[in-house]
Amino acid sequence: MTTLAYTLSDSRVMLRRNLKHQLRYLSMTVMLIGIPIVVLLLFVYVFGGQLGAGLGAHQGRSAYLTYVVPGLMLLTVASAIQGTSIMVAMDMTGGIIDRFRTMAIARASVLTGHVLGSLIQTLTAIAVLTAVAVGLGFRSSAGPLHWLAAIGILALFAFALIWLAVALGLAAKSVETASNTPMILFLLLFLSSGFVATATMPAGLRQFAEYQPFTPVADTVRGLLTGAAIGGHAITAVAWSIGIAVAAYLWAIRLYNRRRAAEPK
Repeated sequence: MTTLAYTLSDSRVMLRRNLKHQLRYLSMTVMLIGIPIVVLLLFVYVFGGQLGAGLGAHQGRSAYLTYVVPGLMLLTVASAIQGTSIMVAMDMTGGIIDRFRTMAIARASVLTGHVLGSLIQTLTAIAVLTAVAVGLGFRSSAGPLHWLAAIGILALFAFALIWLAVALGLAAKSVETASNTPMILFLLLFLSSGFVATATMPAGLRQFAEYQPFTPVADTVRGLLTGAAIGGHAITAVAWSIGIAVAAYLWAIRLYNRRRAAEPK
């Protein structure tokens, strides 16, 4: 077998390990799926009437449901980050990495297993959220290609943020630190167009919201699902996703190798 074949084989084993961990720590998966659904019900049925009226004339709760679903998809992505960071920190502080280092396995497979496992978990949670939203009345005018494009944008952005979560988990000195560090992503999401239009924000905050990564992703997914124009948002969303993924991957690999070198042989 070639080096690439060994890496792929080891990554598949590590992916299976992480999927089993998700079943073992089922509460984390339940929270990942449940929190966006609870927020969906809260925002639509408690705040939806007022927030929907702010979308324009003759708009209401149903219009806000259509508007907020892409933002809640991103909330699902952001929620997955915390769990990934915690699981990586548990591996790094629990001694299992030392056991892996005594085995003939590809070094990259350990981190790749976390990333792929979290990505599968995130996309599953988004599918459940979408099904609930449809049950509440969400309707999309998008065709199959637009849905595939929206899923692709979400998957690419999730992939980038999951690598960032891996790096944060490697950088954390404890599991508690790993659980708190990703919370900044929730703040960025709420300071974006995920839940309200940026045009309703004060000038300084509006400029910040328009130039941070969550806004172009939310606007692109929303445009693809509702048939609205997306302009240059798609290019910006892809550029942000690739930039974050590359930077986070390089940071994660550097941290992982540094932790390896720092420990006694």
